[in-house]
Amino acid sequence: LPDSNKYANYSHNYFLVRQASFIGMGLLAGLFAFRIKIETWEKWAPWLFFSALLMLALVLIPGIGKGVNGARRWLSLKVLNIQPSELMKLFMVLYAANYTVRKQEVMHRLTKGFLPMAGAVGLAGLFLLLEPDLGAFGVIVCIAMGILFLGGINGVWFGGITAALGGVFSLVIVLSPWRRERIFAYLNPWDENNALGKAYQLTHSLIAFGRGELFGVGLGASVEKLHYLPEAHTDFLLAVIGEELGFVGVLVVIAMFYWIVKRAFEIGRQSIAMDLTFAGLTAKGIGIWIGVQAFINIGVNIGLLPTKGLTLPLMSYGGSGRLINCIGLAILLRIDYENRARMRGGRA
Repeated sequence: LPDSNKYANYSHNYFLVRQASFIGMGLLAGLFAFRIKIETWEKWAPWLFFSALLMLALVLIPGIGKGVNGARRWLSLKVLNIQPSELMKLFMVLYAANYTVRKQEVMHRLTKGFLPMAGAVGLAGLFLLLEPDLGAFGVIVCIAMGILFLGGINGVWFGGITAALGGVFSLVIVLSPWRRERIFAYLNPWDENNALGKAYQLTHSLIAFGRGELFGVGLGASVEKLHYLPEAHTDFLLAVIGEELGFVGVLVVIAMFYWIVKRAFEIGRQSIAMDLTFAGLTAKGIGIWIGVQAFINIGVNIGLLPTKGLTLPLMSYGGSGRLINCIGLAILLRIDYENRARMRGGRA
């Protein structure tokens, strides 16, 4: 079993206990976040963003940052490894919304409206690429660009910068030999060398979907999760869902993410209609964050996109992701709560 050695010393309920504890911590953090007014989040947004930048920088310092599988992405707090890139996703939502509100009158101007935000995103991107974590950088860029677009950035500049970012991502891939190899493996995963090398995860993910067919082999009956498919509990969880619950189960998961994103945009539109621009952009930003990350993860699992180290929001195993996802949804619920309170004629 190719992936079994690193789990040999774990007890049979190791991941269950840890995931349950992560969910518990996430719910507690979410309850705390829900009690904080949106106007307070708006005041905190710049400081939260800069704290995330600081943590991204600390990750790169030997002896402070923790490396796994050749990437240095974690800060070890003994009981929990914090992944600053997960914090940055939420804090980028808050900061981009705050920035757009503050710069509303000059959003159509390049030097005063767009470039300062581009500099902030670029600095975060530099730290992420040094880890390296191109996937998280992609999500953060989508969050920032999405909120700026919704906030009224000049359409010509938006199109030009989007094209430039596409060029930057292409250049990063071209200049990185191991990323190029991953792209080639993605294009031809069933080649013998690729299937046993760079495309190993993808081929086993596709095998899992193939075994699941329409209704799946049944809960707990997956073969690929028995250490044949690496990271079956994190990046490739959807493949296990597809194997056990089939095409129908995968459609249910996709429908759930669609509903979350749809509700986020509805809540955001409602806030903006009441002149609560920060709350509205934050709600839509949370929808963009969850939607983009889910799309990339699903695309990777089914072979639509090259393999990236992004988890499935709200579902994959992990402490930092679970914690930040719960806080993000709690903020979304708080926005909805304050909207409803105002519609009733009161204040939240």
